[in-house]
Amino acid sequence: ELLKEVPEVDHLVGVFGREEIVAVCDKVLAGKHEQEALFRPAPVRALNDQARLRITPRHFAYLKISEGCDRLCTFCAIPSMRGKHVTKPMEQVLDEARELADDGVRELNIVAQDTTYYGLDLYGQVRLAELLRELDRIDGLDWIRILYAYPIHFTDELIETLAETEKVVPYLDLPLQHINDKVLRRMQRKVNRRQTEELLQRLRQAIPELVIRTTFITGFPGETEEQFAELCAFVQEARFERVGVFTYSYEEGTPSARLDGHLPEEVKEERRGRLMEVQQGNAFAWSKAQVGKELDVLLDAPDPEAPGCFLGRSYADAPEIDGQVRVKGKNLQPGDLVRTKITGADGYDLLGRAVAVR
Repeated sequence: ELLKEVPEVDHLVGVFGREEIVAVCDKVLAGKHEQEALFRPAPVRALNDQARLRITPRHFAYLKISEGCDRLCTFCAIPSMRGKHVTKPMEQVLDEARELADDGVRELNIVAQDTTYYGLDLYGQVRLAELLRELDRIDGLDWIRILYAYPIHFTDELIETLAETEKVVPYLDLPLQHINDKVLRRMQRKVNRRQTEELLQRLRQAIPELVIRTTFITGFPGETEEQFAELCAFVQEARFERVGVFTYSYEEGTPSARLDGHLPEEVKEERRGRLMEVQQGNAFAWSKAQVGKELDVLLDAPDPEAPGCFLGRSYADAPEIDGQVRVKGKNLQPGDLVRTKITGADGYDLLGRAVAVR
């Protein structure tokens, strides 16, 4: 269907056909169009990502620790596309991390469809805490950041590891999606409001200066105005530092597509706008509270709008999705880790002056 809709496409390659992309390109360039799509089944073992050609800047990289997902969230098509959860063996992850560090990576962003599930399928128990402690020992790395942490399997050991390891930054990407219990059941999230609030309390108490990023969905089928109001009040009270809000997207073949109570697009969008307005107050207040502090900032690139300044990120900012810090200073380079005096706040972003380069 996609080939018919977009005739300019020469060939489709599925997510697990990456090793054959060169062969596909050779055939297309040679004018061989007998097969226009190539899809391979999900692997039973995690793919090796060593010796890859990175498209990120030299100083940061993403490191995938597993593939696929065993969660059955009703709105999500990932399990049907990516298959069941497959843990990448710890030795392999560590080898990849050392390779990246040797290549100049200072910030390692840990990703998966479900990072807190790491190890359960391969070792019979979750082993993210152990993996983080091993990564913390790798020379050359400065920051280790956890993304896509499902709000389950947060053992005391994991929370202690997040709090005590030197290089794991106090930042956690923790997608919650909603807070109303009925909506969470319809989403099949396997977690309720009480459990969520208890987890947030444990994390805040154990990890000083913790920045939490989360995401929510507005307009899920059957979401009432009262349930949405509960979500708004929760976001206001929880005072998350970072929030992304998405409108519910109808995905053919997912269980939520068969639910009753689908809402008009304008209702979904209006609710998204209202929730983002609530969160904006939290985010701006956090930014203002940083003024006067000194933060380490990892520089990404020169600021195209301000000569003599660089754009970078503090521990509170994951690449591409969070805010930035505009740093003024001399003889700065991409990849520098700069101690920065925060002199101002500009909405979601910060302004600062370089104090020292690490």
